[in-house]
Amino acid sequence: MRKIVFELCADSIDACLAARDGGADRIELCSALSEGGLTPSHGLIREALQRSGLPVHVLLRPRGGDFVYTHAEFDVMREDLTHMRRLGANGVVLGVLRADGTVDVERTRELVAMAGPLDVTFNRAFDHSASLEQALEDVIATGCRRVLTSGGKRDVVSGAKSLARLVNQAAGRIEIAVGGGLRLKNAASVARTTGARHFHGSLRRVAANSTRHEESCMPDDVGPFTQSRFVVETSDVRSMIEHLTNA
Repeated sequence: MRKIVFELCADSIDACLAARDGGADRIELCSALSEGGLTPSHGLIREALQRSGLPVHVLLRPRGGDFVYTHAEFDVMREDLTHMRRLGANGVVLGVLRADGTVDVERTRELVAMAGPLDVTFNRAFDHSASLEQALEDVIATGCRRVLTSGGKRDVVSGAKSLARLVNQAAGRIEIAVGGGLRLKNAASVARTTGARHFHGSLRRVAANSTRHEESCMPDDVGPFTQSRFVVETSDVRSMIEHLTNA
């Protein structure tokens, strides 16, 4: 039976605690999952580190959209990385591309060097690269320890065969972390097809609305307002690990 590593993508302290109680190996901490994940707040980073008891890898992404950053945005990333290290993060997650869709090797190397001994994961910016095969070699050259990918496809199911090829190409030089649309219903199949050991998912469910008032008290000029939110169940984390391990 192969050893499986499961990382929960968490954007709340409750999700971090579910990761801990469900047996996850690691947390990727972010905010704004609706934007694909952004750099989390000081308070969330500190509480996740103090309360989860798990390695916490913090997302370094200053805005949504593409992964081609201006000089000013890259300065923000440097400052955030310095702050993450001071707080005691175990790793950072980042992705920087050039306008032509290639990995920005120079900037990525700079951030890896700044991170020092911390683990660095290249995020799903990888899936937007012009050539996955070349991008993988470039990411390896930057010194990143792992790459998070759905195989260049919309999700890990449609990208499963591509992920298997990337696992073979990596040949142990870097960890291929399979993530993007990983669900309980497809986890075992994806694990078998890809042959990967590292997996990543958010496992979010829509929570029941606990607000008692039916009408919103928000002013009319605020725009659309929704009271729904997402939660992570400890049992789902535990089930995901069982599905992946027994695949």
